[in-house]
Amino acid sequence: MNASRLAVWGDPIAHSKSPALHAAAYDVLGLDWEYERRQVSAAEFAGVLDSLDSSWRGLSLTMPLKEEAFRAAAARDRHAALTGAVNTLLLGPEIAGFNTDVGGIVDALAEADVTDVRSVRILGAGATAASAVVAVAEIGAREVDVRARRPQRAAGLVELGGHLQVAVTCDALSAPTTPVDLTIATLPSGTELDGDLAERLASDGGVLFDAAYAPWPSALASVWGDRPVISGLGMLLHQAVRQIRVFRHGDPVVELPDEARILAAMRAAL
Repeated sequence: MNASRLAVWGDPIAHSKSPALHAAAYDVLGLDWEYERRQVSAAEFAGVLDSLDSSWRGLSLTMPLKEEAFRAAAARDRHAALTGAVNTLLLGPEIAGFNTDVGGIVDALAEADVTDVRSVRILGAGATAASAVVAVAEIGAREVDVRARRPQRAAGLVELGGHLQVAVTCDALSAPTTPVDLTIATLPSGTELDGDLAERLASDGGVLFDAAYAPWPSALASVWGDRPVISGLGMLLHQAVRQIRVFRHGDPVVELPDEARILAAMRAAL
């Protein structure tokens, strides 16, 4: 396949760091690929996708398009099938969908020496929360407490936990808490938390992994005290590496040539 055009789509999208990350990697790989950003709403997604010609290799998808991309994919990897969310499309005669967010979370946690947890609290109930459930299951979690403003939205996460042999419970953000090893925050950018609530979540929340990265520190990170805090930049970096593996090899787990140098270049571009 000689296609060389790629892009990240979402709404909003102006803030995206993906073009800089991908450009840095393509430069190291010596690839003459073009990667741009485009604002595409959920309502526009199918029509814009249908308009792409054979010069297009693949797409990165951010909110609110991950479920739309899942529906557009004729084939899906295991993580996409489990979560119902696709953040990477490999274009061609058959569109293939991948979820590299799961691996991105696992890799970012491993980079911070978080490789074995038993109890986890996840804040939020959207597509990133589903990826977080799968990710923590892969590093040993057996109990996941999902907290959301509308707990009824998390019913699918309970079912997902059943497939993974993980006990997932759901409650309101403000409900009483019990100590956990790890907290993963997947709340939408700009979500405001009451100061007392943030302090309470921090008091027994273990390590904080916050999918947010701008502005930083997030509301939660700013009250986490001396407990470990991991920003969303690690997830952004590592999910992008896995996307580039897909665009290069068609497989998110097949490493790139000289991947350590690629990672260093991408990290410098953040």
